[in-house]
Amino acid sequence: MMQAKSMLACDFAHVDTVMLRRPYVSFVIEVATRRAHILGMTRHSTRTWVTQQARNFLKALDGRVAVFRFLIRDRDTKLIDSFDAVFAASKITVLRPLSQAPRANTYAERWIGTLRRECLDRVLIAGERHLMMVLSAYVTHDNGHRPHRSLDQRPPEATTSSTDLTGVPAEARVERKEILGGLINEYGFPA
Repeated sequence: MMQAKSMLACDFAHVDTVMLRRPYVSFVIEVATRRAHILGMTRHSTRTWVTQQARNFLKALDGRVAVFRFLIRDRDTKLIDSFDAVFAASKITVLRPLSQAPRANTYAERWIGTLRRECLDRVLIAGERHLMMVLSAYVTHDNGHRPHRSLDQRPPEATTSSTDLTGVPAEARVERKEILGGLINEYGFPA
């Protein structure tokens, strides 16, 4: 049986802008930690672009590539054999769900849903630069502050439990930090 600690899940999410353009955002989720990585964005994915995004991602992982054993991806025509070959060269087995189960890439599909509910459904995206700014802010929040149920209410990059209040003085004030102009708020104690 596969172990979740060594899996990646990838997919594309589309976003409609106010200018009636539809860029596609490529992303990867580390299943065990729920850490999200935005690979890139394009309006027209080509074989070369998709393959290069895979190479860039594996290079950004540095020495952590050996930790991952599987990549779950759907049967999207944007993800092609050369994309799979990049991961296969790093000894990561690419798993594609059966064609009868197109939504079997649950980790990626759930992240897209969360991204839409918490962020994109509440913002009018003006263009591609604006979208990348919004996605960058959201992914930083999601990885560094947003609690995840599967991680015992800790964010993916947490070093301690979010409920651990040892060392916090009783008179300490909770501070609010606005993300994306107040669309998302982070709460914590001052350092």
